[in-house]
Amino acid sequence: MPQAVDPGVTIATMSLDDHPDFVAMMQRTPGVVLRQADGREATARYLARNPGMSFVARWPGRAGIVGCAMSGHDGRRGYLQHVMVDPECRGLGLGRRLTERCLQALLAAGIEKVHLDTLADNADAHRFWTHLGWSNRNAEIVRFSRLLVDDPNA
Repeated sequence: MPQAVDPGVTIATMSLDDHPDFVAMMQRTPGVVLRQADGREATARYLARNPGMSFVARWPGRAGIVGCAMSGHDGRRGYLQHVMVDPECRGLGLGRRLTERCLQALLAAGIEKVHLDTLADNADAHRFWTHLGWSNRNAEIVRFSRLLVDDPNA
């Protein structure tokens, strides 16, 4: 059974300097899709619009980041995005800690309800969010999306 998070793990506010590590982590994490909206400029806009609400985890002796959670809000509802933990570091509580940091930041901003999306076939994510007490609302909510550009990877 995995042990609790190593006390040497640090969780820090995400900055644009973390972007290369963020992209590398997305590329090596099963169930995560890298889109153009994850590019440097879009990430810079997101972090500027939602300061202090996204976090990365670093493990001593390991290059790059081993966890990430991004969050933001529209003034009424909060949203979690790109909550991921390196596959080799799962089961140690990092995802929970990163999520809690995001939720604390959102609550401090006056946000009382938070949403997140997962890909329909990401069973690992579904188990994780259910384990943390989140509700799957697909019986009552249908998400519609519309591309504003001619690029399916937008």
